[in-house]
Amino acid sequence: MTADSEHQFWYNMRTGKVEQGPQSQSIDRVGPFATELEASHALQKLRANSAKWAEDDARDER
Repeated sequence: MTADSEHQFWYNMRTGKVEQGPQSQSIDRVGPFATELEASHALQKLRANSAKWAEDDARDER
């Protein structure tokens, strides 16, 4: 683990908890995020990105 990654945050999809530094397996976490607050909103960010991509795909199919 690099020194920089120790100061970043991840959201653990399995546990629903924020972790500082990559503590769990990569398959279970998303990130990195600069702050704990950003990581705690990871699901909202993922949903928003997914909705935007779906809109972009629908627009491209026209």
